[in-house]
Amino acid sequence: MRAPAAKRRLWPRRPLSKRRAWAGLGRGLFVLAAGILACVLTMIGAWAQGASRDLADKLTPAQLATYEAYRSARDKFEHQLTYYWRRVEAKRDARKARRMLAQEYQAQDYIAQQPPKYAGPELPADIAKIVEVVAPPTPERPMATVAEFLQSAKAQYGFVPTLTSEREFKRRYAEEALAVGLTKDQVVRIYALETGGQGTYDMQSGINPISKQGRPISSALGYAQLLHANSTSELVKHGERFARRLLAMAAAPGTPPDSARAFTAKAGVVRHMLKVARSIPNEWGHHMRFAGTPAGLGIHALNLDADVGPWLQVLKLKGLKDDAATAGRGSLTGAQIELMNLAGPRTGLEMLLPVAQNMPTSNFFSRAGYYRNGIVRDRTAAELIKALEERMEVNIKKPGAVEFAQIFDEVARR
Repeated sequence: MRAPAAKRRLWPRRPLSKRRAWAGLGRGLFVLAAGILACVLTMIGAWAQGASRDLADKLTPAQLATYEAYRSARDKFEHQLTYYWRRVEAKRDARKARRMLAQEYQAQDYIAQQPPKYAGPELPADIAKIVEVVAPPTPERPMATVAEFLQSAKAQYGFVPTLTSEREFKRRYAEEALAVGLTKDQVVRIYALETGGQGTYDMQSGINPISKQGRPISSALGYAQLLHANSTSELVKHGERFARRLLAMAAAPGTPPDSARAFTAKAGVVRHMLKVARSIPNEWGHHMRFAGTPAGLGIHALNLDADVGPWLQVLKLKGLKDDAATAGRGSLTGAQIELMNLAGPRTGLEMLLPVAQNMPTSNFFSRAGYYRNGIVRDRTAAELIKALEERMEVNIKKPGAVEFAQIFDEVARR
C-alpha cells in the first residue's frame, strides 16, 4: 500500500527549471572547487620542485645521493604507516557498527600488529641542517596557557576565579569525591598518575608543577587533567546544579554578606557560561571546536575556582564510574577509571574486554593521540593498564599524593 501523499513528500516539488538550476549550481560549485584544488596542488608542486632545486644546489653530489636514498626510504615507510592507520580506522568503524547492532566484538575486529616503525637510513646531521634551512618545518600552533584561560574568563564573562591554598583545594576535592561515592584510593591514584604525584590545582599538562618550567602540550588542567572540551561538556551537564548550589551557599544562615554577594554573582556567571555553552550542539566534536575559542577557554578557568573546580573535576570522574556501572562494571580500580579518562569512557571500557586485552593500543586511539601519549605506544590494552598501575605505585609515594591521602582520611573521620 502506498503511503499517503503527506507522508510521501514533506515539501512541494520544485518546478523543473529550478531543479535544473540547483543541479547546475552544484556542478558549477564542484568545478570551481576542483579548479581551486588543482591550483593549490599546482602551487604546492611548484614549491616542492623549487625547494628540491634549491636543495640540490646546496648539496654535494654525494650528499644529494644520501638525501634521495633517505627520502625514498621515508616515503615508502610513510605509505606503509598511512595504510596501517587506514586499516585501523576501518576496523574501528566496523566495531562501531557492531556496537550499534548490539553484537559482540571478535578478534578479527582488531588489527593484531603494532604500527610499523621506520628502519631505513637516517639523515646525517649536516644534510638535515641544510634541509631545514631550505624547507623549514611548519611551526607548531602554540597551546593556550593558564594565563590565557584567566584572561578569556575575565574578558568573556567578567569572571575571576576564587583562589585558595593547595591544601584547602584538596580538602574540598576530597569532600566532593566521598560525597558521590568515589574512594580515596581511586581519586589519589588518578591524581598520582595525572600530575606525577606532586601536581597543583592550577597545573597544566607539560608544565612542571614545582619549577613551573616547560611549555603546555595540551589544555589538560588540574588534579584530573580535564581538557578544555571536558569543561564545556561537564558544564552543559551540571551547570544549573552548580548555579543553584552557589545560590544555596549564599542563602545559608551565617554566610557573611560579602561572601553571599560573591556566591550570587558567581552563580550568575555560571549561568551565563552555561547559556553560551548550550548555544552549540551538545556533541564532543562541537565542544572541541568551541573549547578553543575565547568563550570556551574562559569556561575552562572554572577548574581553578575554589568553589566550582572540585565539583567539576569530581563529577567528571563520577561520570566515568556511572558509565562503567551502566555497562555492568560496578567496581573499578583507580587504573581502570584512569584508562577511561585517558581513552574516553566507551573506549576505555572496550579495552577492558577479554577480546581486546591483547590487542595493540593503536586500535583504541587516534593516530595523533597514539603518538602524543608516550605511555600508550607499543603496548597492548593489558600492558597499558599494567603501566598505569606501575606509574601510580611510584607516584603515590610523592609528597602531593601523600598529602592528598592524609586529607582524605581527615575528611572521612569528620
